[in-house]
Amino acid sequence: MSSKTDFDISVHIRWMIRRDMPEVLDIEKSSFEFPWSEEDFIRCLRQRNCIGMVAEYDERVVGFMIYELHKNQLHVLNFSVRPDARRRGVGQQMINKLVGKLSQQRRNRIVLEIRETNLAAQLFFRNSDFMAMSVLRDYYDDTTEDAYVMQYRYKADVKALDAVNRIARLAG
Repeated sequence: MSSKTDFDISVHIRWMIRRDMPEVLDIEKSSFEFPWSEEDFIRCLRQRNCIGMVAEYDERVVGFMIYELHKNQLHVLNFSVRPDARRRGVGQQMINKLVGKLSQQRRNRIVLEIRETNLAAQLFFRNSDFMAMSVLRDYYDDTTEDAYVMQYRYKADVKALDAVNRIARLAG
């Protein structure tokens, strides 16, 4: 995965608030052929386990993500970056934020579905260490399109593991 120094622009990632909705809807409409409506966002965000976050740069929302917290995983429902901010590290910083919420003991993976025609998203997530796990046939309500299920699995910090192994060696 990219390191922070590789980013073209550094964003501030924070909780989504009501005031962000016009910019989020603009990004949504410019990103997807079948965008979520404001009602879709509100219905989702009213659920207790649903989280909305935005990536802010120069006091503008340049990206957002909506995900659900489940017992063992984070499920990304919606994820997008403004067209003029793409390929500048915004999406990677949002992924890094999600990965930082994972642990070996609790939520240890991130899952999401991507339209079979959304090659840019497939490549982005693959380059972020997500793996295609399965295909959901005729998944979407608005088309007969299939979805690819992609997953990122938590990787324990190698340095932390090494420290444990060194102690085990000394104790053994």
